[in-house]
Amino acid sequence: MKQEILKLLSGAEAPVSKSVIAKALKVSGPEARAQLRDTLKALEKAGDIERKGGRNYTLPERLASVAVIEITDIDMDGDVFAVPSDWAEEYLGAPPIIEMKPPKKGHPAFAKGERILAKLDYTDDGTYVGQALKRLSTERNMVLGTLEQVGEGYVLRPVDKKARYDFMVPLADLGGAEIGDLVSGEVHPASRGSAKKQARIVEVLGKQDDPKIFSLVAIHERAIPHVFPDAVLKECEGLKVPPLGKREDLRDLPLVTIDGADARDFDDAVFAEADSDPKNEGGYHIIVAIADVAHYVRPGSQLDREALKRGNSTYFPDRVVPMLPEALSNDLCSLRPDEERAAMAMHMWIDRDGRLLRFKPVRALIKSCARLIYEQVQAARDGQADEMTAPLMDRVIEPLYAVYDILDKAREERGALDLDLPERQIIVNEQGEMTGVKKRNRLDAHKLIEEMMILANVATALALEDKKAPCLYRVHDRPDGEKLDSVRGFIEGLGLSFPKGQVVQPENLNRLLKTAKSKGEEDGIGLGQLVSQVVLRCQSQAVYSPDNNGHFGLALRHYAHFTSPIRRYADLFVHRSLIKAYGFGEGHLSDEEASRAAEIADLISGTERRSMEAERSAVDRFTASYLAEQEGATFTGRISGVTRFGLFVTLDENGADGIIPMRSLKDDYYYHDEKAHALVGKRKKAVYRLCAPVTVKVVEADGMTGSVMLEIVGKPGAEVPGFQDPFKSRRRPPSDKPFRKGGYKGKKKPEQGFKPKKKKQTTPKHKRKKQK
Repeated sequence: MKQEILKLLSGAEAPVSKSVIAKALKVSGPEARAQLRDTLKALEKAGDIERKGGRNYTLPERLASVAVIEITDIDMDGDVFAVPSDWAEEYLGAPPIIEMKPPKKGHPAFAKGERILAKLDYTDDGTYVGQALKRLSTERNMVLGTLEQVGEGYVLRPVDKKARYDFMVPLADLGGAEIGDLVSGEVHPASRGSAKKQARIVEVLGKQDDPKIFSLVAIHERAIPHVFPDAVLKECEGLKVPPLGKREDLRDLPLVTIDGADARDFDDAVFAEADSDPKNEGGYHIIVAIADVAHYVRPGSQLDREALKRGNSTYFPDRVVPMLPEALSNDLCSLRPDEERAAMAMHMWIDRDGRLLRFKPVRALIKSCARLIYEQVQAARDGQADEMTAPLMDRVIEPLYAVYDILDKAREERGALDLDLPERQIIVNEQGEMTGVKKRNRLDAHKLIEEMMILANVATALALEDKKAPCLYRVHDRPDGEKLDSVRGFIEGLGLSFPKGQVVQPENLNRLLKTAKSKGEEDGIGLGQLVSQVVLRCQSQAVYSPDNNGHFGLALRHYAHFTSPIRRYADLFVHRSLIKAYGFGEGHLSDEEASRAAEIADLISGTERRSMEAERSAVDRFTASYLAEQEGATFTGRISGVTRFGLFVTLDENGADGIIPMRSLKDDYYYHDEKAHALVGKRKKAVYRLCAPVTVKVVEADGMTGSVMLEIVGKPGAEVPGFQDPFKSRRRPPSDKPFRKGGYKGKKKPEQGFKPKKKKQTTPKHKRKKQK
């Protein structure tokens, strides 16, 4: 009944009375009414609903002042974030994020997945700050780990690197699991006389010695749906490519797909030709055709519900968890060459300066003439055409590159952010084992497709705005001022100027990046990549929103995702809105979907974050497994994080991240200088600064947890070459002298708020009476 009430209130435009709720839910009889009353009281007490006017109920605008929350994230700086426990995301949208205050002195640090009864304070900027009142058990008392034998007993060893202890597994609770299995266990309190908590094996998920287990761990860790229900697969049966009907016939145009060599689905095809309009000399007509997923996935269907639940496809080094079943993603919605396919297409006309003059969305039927890969197209452009690309040079490839030249110059002129961040690709063999890492080469062929997709996304946002139709924009806010201030000193310490007292624009940051890159080439210290990393840390996270707040990174006012409905639900929503706005027929956006646009945007922004975390987690485990065979080996790297408990280092050779615990820096007492992004030695003044180059040794690596322990090799300290520390003169190291003021004789300075003890009254009692 709880879910039905929340669903009802989420769709209500005004507060609803108990009698209306009872009527809507068809509640009748004394027992059912008593159950409704108790459920409403429980929801109100939990803060999930609130009363308005004494008798009516609605969803709360804010969380309750005291609530049960779950720790969801602990970042590199040790900051802890949580969300309300048991949040009904399907009806309430994405949960609000709560930043937790540190636990009280002497209490253990928070752990991921931990449930806490917390006091919540609502801040002026619309966020929440939590203070722990009571530590509760982990949500659902479930833990993911491997079964191992210790002596004659068994333990469940968690795969979470932050887990503080193992769990004993009684013989009767093994549930058929064998040593080395990846399992899901239910945790029970420790029995009397036992020092350890116990767990019961609920499910066996895989074998520890299977190289593909690392992706499986990430999938289960983040609760990513990865098995399609039978009802969803059944809806794929009998689906066919539609006839031409009222669609525009683009089958005779030489549209081509250009993807990576390992791509399995091809959801976009492109074509360009010189504009025949004499008034637009030097301009081009461009077509970007995208698989018409909306024709097959209808609103409210089982396919649609599962796609929204997943939100997007998730990509691991050895597999893909798709948003849609393979019958669609790898077949009907894959624009294979010489096969008719349903498509949504955007006609665009640009002038010689890259300005979008006009656009026209259509629903079409296409037939791709070739499936090309990036390296093949680039080789053809460079004069090494093969049998497939040679016949396409004049009519297809050359016009595409002409368009790219125009769009690339337009991008530079508008000031889109240009970060120098090389991508790395994990190489996995047929057995699923990581064999190495290579740098992804970004060719002009990659950028060509990227620019055409961006243009189509801009045209789509404008097309929906013209019709005043619902849209899910891809929003990227400008960097937070405080974040920019936090790195200003670091940037200026490199001898670079950083804009002050003004609203930062992408072109400001681009000038900084360009200066850093040229200076770095002169000094040979890779300053461009270093500054790119620092600037990246300042950026806001891109999200989906029905409100158009622009895209800071691309320096665009109008931007919506249109080009990948196979793997992003946002694009499917946009396609449906175009179909309705332009009268393209069936599969259009429903009124219910339009009313839930904000909720859907929050939901898929959350699933996107979930996938990113899972992908990063899997990569960490693959690289840790790879390094486990190289313990004792030395590598060069850069300090990628500085915290009060140690350093994070990213290795140059393979991109692996490892930690150097503070306790391993034994040559001095180091303290964390937050403003300078550095650990500073108290006596010897050695500095370990963010982005500084280091040489490290692999001490320990565990593929199952993804943790890599490193150790500094060579003399202490790691400074950025040429860095002039602007914080040095203002730095005051903490004192280790005993604090004795007011009679306090401890060895540590007391916490803030300490009051010296009052002196004992020494006047005799009979004299005090006379004084009175």
